[in-house]
Amino acid sequence: MIQLIILPILQIVVIVGLSPLVKGFINKTEARFQCRRGPSLFQPYYNLMKLLRKDAVVSETASWIFRATPYIAFISILIIALLVPVLSSTVPANFTGDVILIIYLFALGRFFLVLSSLDTGSAFGGMGGSREMTISSMAEPAMMLSIFTVAIISGSTNLSNITQAMLHYKVLSPSLLLALAALAIVIIAETGRIPVDNPFTHLELTMIHEGMILEFSGRYLALIEWASCMKLLILLTILVNTFLPWGVASGLTFPGLIISFAFYVVKIGFFALLIAIVESSFAKVRLFRIPNLLGTSFILAVLAIITHYIVS
Repeated sequence: MIQLIILPILQIVVIVGLSPLVKGFINKTEARFQCRRGPSLFQPYYNLMKLLRKDAVVSETASWIFRATPYIAFISILIIALLVPVLSSTVPANFTGDVILIIYLFALGRFFLVLSSLDTGSAFGGMGGSREMTISSMAEPAMMLSIFTVAIISGSTNLSNITQAMLHYKVLSPSLLLALAALAIVIIAETGRIPVDNPFTHLELTMIHEGMILEFSGRYLALIEWASCMKLLILLTILVNTFLPWGVASGLTFPGLIISFAFYVVKIGFFALLIAIVESSFAKVRLFRIPNLLGTSFILAVLAIITHYIVS
């Protein structure tokens, strides 16, 4: 009974508390690569605190959709945090088919963000929403196939069972390596990172995610930005604890959780460093070239499934 109470609180605290630090680490690392001092590692926390203290300015043409979107986006990510193995292979909401629910919860938050971008009647918001749906229509199939590759190998669509099954793999098979590469590309697209999108841009012709949230301010913008940070961390968590679950605790003992947290921080930090390297090495691609990148991810995911059946 105590475990059922501790585990959800622990996962929420880790995802909610650590996600802004991951963003700060990426920004700081990119600044160092560019020979700049850069912002503090804790700058995302300062930004969120500042926004939470401010009132939200709402357009006169906005409906309840605009006001509800920040809460829906934030709560949907919190629910996903209860479905993903973070420090333990056991998850609070444990049931068959949770992989499918996770994908739909991601889509739910995106759907309301796009609706809110259209709700205010902003031309830039509509443009950003249109681009976001175009990219998601190509990214979601690749994400589903890459995760389903691991589900087929483990024989379950439950992330807890998948993580426990993957603990027995000391070396990744060719199909898992292909699925890992496909999911890595999808994470770049889903989180709006370079080369798909530039999270720092405010140029109207290049904005995608930023275009959708131009009308948000104050606590509404804080919830959306915080949800975006958590989404990045959750996707990286799915990547490391599904394909590389080494160090994940099988129970809820205190020493096991401490060791698991150490492994978790190292793995998340490694992939955050890779994101910083990619963003520092490549420029944002043109919009009409994004389908080529996501098409590559989809092909890799398909090849992963084919390779699994051929090799096995």
